Amino acid sequence: MPIKVPDNLPALRVLESENIFVMTRSRADTQDIRPLKLLILNLMPTKIATETQLLRALSNTPLQVEIELMCMTSHVPRHTPQEHLLEFYTTFDDVCRKRYDGMIITGAPVEKMDFEEVDYWRELCDVMDWSRTHVFSSFHICWGAQAALYRHYGIRKYPLAEKVFGVFTHRLLHTSSPLTRGFDDYFLAPHSRHTEVRESDVRNVPALRVLAVSDAAGLYLAESKDARQVFATGHSEYDADTLSQEYFRDRDSGLGTALPVDYFPEDDTTKKPMKTWRSHAFLLYTNWLNYYVYQATPYNIDSIGEGKSG
Repeated sequence: MPIKVPDNLPALRVLESENIFVMTRSRADTQDIRPLKLLILNLMPTKIATETQLLRALSNTPLQVEIELMCMTSHVPRHTPQEHLLEFYTTFDDVCRKRYDGMIITGAPVEKMDFEEVDYWRELCDVMDWSRTHVFSSFHICWGAQAALYRHYGIRKYPLAEKVFGVFTHRLLHTSSPLTRGFDDYFLAPHSRHTEVRESDVRNVPALRVLAVSDAAGLYLAESKDARQVFATGHSEYDADTLSQEYFRDRDSGLGTALPVDYFPEDDTTKKPMKTWRSHAFLLYTNWLNYYVYQATPYNIDSIGEGKSG
């Protein structure tokens, strides 16, 4: 079954060219099936690229997934055309009375700032609080994971001496979790961040479980024990060239960012990087959609949150 997207979304053409089954809303609306309703809060500056990456990661499933895109009203993106936002994005005021089977909150390039200094922090807190009663399972990425761990559990983030940047080997700690079903004992995933959440802090919260860590990059994957919250500190959704774009951007800006770890072949920036984390990315999102959303969400979506606080 396909991912269901607006008819003219730019990602549609890219995904169709990759033979990924994507169905437009006009076609999907003629089918007598209840699709999973998924809300993506896209905080990344390059919103169109992030849309495509996430839709690609979500596509490897037999489920029909209806995607709705949301952005913050308290922040004006500088790298996405306003007409794109007006056509394809909704706001919290538009969705706050709805319920969703799943939600994804992306990362954002604001991690060096204190949470309370981010211009849309108050609005984001409202979204995260709302998600506990209106979303069945939420998936948080990178800074989005740090923000949610801080908001929901009071877990702080710490600055790093140097950027964690590259493709890192991770060790699976819980083979019994449905989220990590089928994972190899060791697997690869990209990271790109200046701060960290410490594994020990997550372990000190009884409601949370650490699923995967990296000796070099630290905590990678954690979840709430009720499966209603998932936290990934890396970027498994990244394309093969995303880290290279970040590296060249930083280099051209004179930031002195080191080469991404284990990314360019032989550390040669003229050689094309390979996507060595693709299978892990597909499996992570497929497991989340299947086991934590589809298998568990109520058929009557309006009953989500009844008697539960997330």
